[in-house]
Amino acid sequence: MSSDRTIWDPLRKKEVALTPEERVRQWCIGVLNNDFGVPMHMMMSEAGFRLGDKQFRADILVYDRCARPILVVECKRPEVELSAEVLDQAIRYNMVLNVKYMIITNGTLTYVFRREDGRFTAVGTLPRYEEMIK
Repeated sequence: MSSDRTIWDPLRKKEVALTPEERVRQWCIGVLNNDFGVPMHMMMSEAGFRLGDKQFRADILVYDRCARPILVVECKRPEVELSAEVLDQAIRYNMVLNVKYMIITNGTLTYVFRREDGRFTAVGTLPRYEEMIK
């Protein structure tokens, strides 16, 4: 049961602090599941990984059926501008994750990118999960 200071994270299976960024993350998890058919068990929030000697956390990772990451989502608070720096952060994560899709969102604006020929290109929308994993 959520209070006004916490929210249930279905991926971490626990109550987490309801920060503005967490509200965006939980909204995005719902959209991925309900609108794009991403199964809950194929997503992970606050997924940790290493890049060189630094530890990072991806807000949301989506995996294919072989447990390979196919989508990384970077969530920001609604008042944070989705700048080149935010995009660069997600692209740096991809050096380790090697995903096909990337999303940056602040809950108000959302940008979707697809990797083609080693470069990320903005696309209009994300395909459904079954198309993503092909």
